[in-house]
Amino acid sequence: MAAPPEITAEIMDTQEDKLRKSLLIFACAFMNLAVVLWLAIYWMMGLHFSANVPMGYQLISVISLIYYFKTKRFETFRFVQLSLFLFAPFIMQWTIGSSVTSSGVMLWALLAPIGALVVSSWRESVPWFFAYIVMTVISGAFDYFLSPGGEAGVPMKTIGVFFALNFAAMSSIIYFLVRHFVVETEKIKTQLDEQHQLLAEEQKKSERVLFNVLPSNIAYRLKNNPGLIADGYADVTVMFADLVNFTQLTESLSPEQMVALLNTIFSGFDDLCEKYGVEKIKTIGDAYMVVGGLNRESSDYTCDIADMALEMRNFVASHPHFAKHRLSIHTGIATGPVVAGVIGTKRFIYDLWGDTVNIASRLTNEAERDAIQVDKTTYNRIRHDYAFEPPAVIQVKGKGEMVMYRLTSRIDHTEHHVKVRPTSTNQEVSAPSA
Repeated sequence: MAAPPEITAEIMDTQEDKLRKSLLIFACAFMNLAVVLWLAIYWMMGLHFSANVPMGYQLISVISLIYYFKTKRFETFRFVQLSLFLFAPFIMQWTIGSSVTSSGVMLWALLAPIGALVVSSWRESVPWFFAYIVMTVISGAFDYFLSPGGEAGVPMKTIGVFFALNFAAMSSIIYFLVRHFVVETEKIKTQLDEQHQLLAEEQKKSERVLFNVLPSNIAYRLKNNPGLIADGYADVTVMFADLVNFTQLTESLSPEQMVALLNTIFSGFDDLCEKYGVEKIKTIGDAYMVVGGLNRESSDYTCDIADMALEMRNFVASHPHFAKHRLSIHTGIATGPVVAGVIGTKRFIYDLWGDTVNIASRLTNEAERDAIQVDKTTYNRIRHDYAFEPPAVIQVKGKGEMVMYRLTSRIDHTEHHVKVRPTSTNQEVSAPSA
């Protein structure tokens, strides 16, 4: 059976709603306690003429409180309590006599607009404040036109004491009510600040994931303007690096060992991407794809890719953990136009398409162990700063014959010689510079 709407609404209460309800219950309890003390003092002083009004006040107040706990209808409970706060003090004053003989008991009615302001809203407090002013004016008219002018049998000493008691009690109630409201509001604000901080941290985590999946400039565009992202680049340098014989190696490794090995290799490659300012596009099995020239932060992106390819080869060859598995890579690099974009809506990726991508992939497949093969465009762009083996013609599927160049090292112009790393051994030999 479905819960009543009032109970459902209370379950869905915000922190502010809960605070307002607790404040009204607090004020209700405080007022009932004050009435008991007030009555006790009157009875001790032998003044019994006004007991029916506070007793009726308490009876109605307690009944409304029980009604609220059973039904959870806060609006009804609030209306009854604010009405009691407003009218009971004036009725009490009129039963005693005047504002003087009652020791200003009507001051208690100020709790109605103040309470409405705290437990409801400033708009809803306006009618209650207006009603308080009207009742005050009416009470003043009664005093002026109807009061006999005497003390109605109440000694001035007693009137003075009750003036002090009424002002002290009413001031205390208002102070503690507002204080409780301020304290609880600060707690809510602190909780909201903590939640906002947690939300900001989660947002940063989400952004980090997004920036790890996509190039930074593409991630910003997707974040600020979600939609189709498709770009054409007239000139970029694409590189594929593929692990040699890794498929056979996986047969001797457990899944955990295989993933850990790939993670170590590709994490090292990721660090090199950061070092050279190029963009990692994706990993495909044991292949790693990188592109330079997307962000145009460096105009020398072809050299950046070439330097990264040399360092990737050295990283795999010199790492002691990879050496025992006899791991190595072969690499293909091509330069030219590409089309780039984000595809998919789930687990989306940023990918490249075009002849340049196909050539880099084919060069990688045709490369021998430890070889870095580049196309003619890449060679012409960097040939003065790098050493190459003589050109060779290879047969590329879908392209026919193609001239390629095998990159061996970077030329050290200061020492006028080249460090050449043969593909067949791990030793370095010196060769005269071109």
